Amino acid sequence: MKLLRRLVDGSSLVLGKVRRNRLIVPVEGQSPVKVNIGCGLAVVPGWINIDGSLNALVATLPSSFHRLAYRFTGAHRYYSREEYCRILQDHCFVHHDLVYGIPLADNMVDYIYSSHFLEHLSRQDGVSLAEEMFRVIKPGGIVRISVPDLAYAVSLYEQGYKEKMLISYFFVEDDDSYFARHKYMYDFNMLSEMLIGAGFVNVRRCKVREGRTPDLDALDNRPEDSLFVEAERS
Repeated sequence: MKLLRRLVDGSSLVLGKVRRNRLIVPVEGQSPVKVNIGCGLAVVPGWINIDGSLNALVATLPSSFHRLAYRFTGAHRYYSREEYCRILQDHCFVHHDLVYGIPLADNMVDYIYSSHFLEHLSRQDGVSLAEEMFRVIKPGGIVRISVPDLAYAVSLYEQGYKEKMLISYFFVEDDDSYFARHKYMYDFNMLSEMLIGAGFVNVRRCKVREGRTPDLDALDNRPEDSLFVEAERS
């Protein structure tokens, strides 16, 4: 999908890691600009999908590589080869490690959506990402974040489901992916305070598939254990 007009790509070595410095420029006249942060493969048409996973990297390669990479990305656990190739070919992906910020200019985005990604960052990296969201979003723009609800995880402990709480929320076991591991958890107050600290206003808890963000019927998932929060830039 031709949602991007230009991609300027460079790299530099930072603390032993390759840091990518890129500027994404949406197609002129593209409105509204919608960005899915830490998208994985949960994507819908019309969004710019930014992710540091191998799947996002494969998506940027010619389509002939998609079928070859299918077994090596872990996607075979959830998608058929045909479904996987169709997702990569029909949507706009940008491969980028979001620890290094959001590769967009200031005040460019109308909507930001992020589902079950923030908990995979450290507390400080999460704060930095919230500040980046505020930087790139336009005045009046909406950010919607979904994370595993810490209050729900604690309730599992109180009900005696200790192992489920630990493995599913605090120490996720997935040897196939570094990005799959949880590094922090949030309840509504914690997430609200972080967003307000970044500059957002009107922070509110939402029900699944309800809110001011587009395409929630397709984007929102895992309603039983998720916290859904929207906020805006004044």
